[in-house]
Amino acid sequence: MENPHDNPAALKALQDAIYREKILRARGMSIHERLDEVFELSTRQMGMMHAGAMHRLNTQDQAKGWEEVGRWMNRLDRVRDHGLYVTAKPESA
Repeated sequence: MENPHDNPAALKALQDAIYREKILRARGMSIHERLDEVFELSTRQMGMMHAGAMHRLNTQDQAKGWEEVGRWMNRLDRVRDHGLYVTAKPESA
């Protein structure tokens, strides 16, 4: 089988197929199933952030890792509160 990365058209077709499968799977889920997926993804992401914080701090201290994650989250809150990060395109754009 050809490596799709060697063929831009094949890569695009693969990306489209993966996207289409994800959309169809999500449309087939109940609200409860979607929420379960969201919480599972959030839990996994927080774990990855914690592992990254501990690696950055070069520590095995779980509490210090969570403190660093909290610091990162607070920084994101400040950026959002100052309007530097938004989830919708500004009206003037």
